[in-house]
Amino acid sequence: MKVVDILKPECIVFDIKKETKKDILTALASPIAKAYNLDLDEMVTILLNREKLGSTGIGEGVAIPHGKIRGLKSIAASIGKSAEGLAFDALDGKPCHIFFLLIAPADFTSGHLKALARVSMMLKDPDFRNKLMKASSSKEIYSIIEEQDKSIPE
Repeated sequence: MKVVDILKPECIVFDIKKETKKDILTALASPIAKAYNLDLDEMVTILLNREKLGSTGIGEGVAIPHGKIRGLKSIAASIGKSAEGLAFDALDGKPCHIFFLLIAPADFTSGHLKALARVSMMLKDPDFRNKLMKASSSKEIYSIIEEQDKSIPE
């Protein structure tokens, strides 16, 4: 599975300027809810409940919020970035700049984990993260992801 298979260009949030974790998750979930006709409030509740188990802010300026929802047929993703960085209870205590949200159908198991592993692998690359942060448009972010996706075997 390639990331571009689950990330629609319209699900890129170019510059997140929110203050609370709920606001950040709402900004990331909104384009997915719209694109896949899902209940936004339900999705945000699911994501917040997942955050209660432990922060998805993995460090190095990255957060990968994720969850599962009824009514979705395949995995969906959104990505957002914040130039100034936002508090997200990251493991290293630093602000997050790159947010990659994954949402899967409620009955998915391995596909969800494969997507999470692929996104994690991509975001561990500091050059990739720097390119994302330097991107000047949503279109450029998508192109950077597309290029990185090609360099990683499935």
